Amino acid sequence: MGMKLKLEAPWEEVKEKMKENNINLTDEDLVYEPGKEEELLARLAAKMNRTPQQVKDLVESISYNKGLAS
Repeated sequence: MGMKLKLEAPWEEVKEKMKENNINLTDEDLVYEPGKEEELLARLAAKMNRTPQQVKDLVESISYNKGLAS
């Protein structure tokens, strides 16, 4: 069962918003390769003390709202 990210905004935009919201995230943390969403989400979940599902929800909300999500 794979977690697929549904992004409205380009990943580069989402990545910048993620870094604004979480100053301890690095570019390395936010490397996104298609097909490797689960690795990305697991990595971010560990850094942010959240579950991969919570990170997925956050990333998608940022993507849809262009960064208005808290």
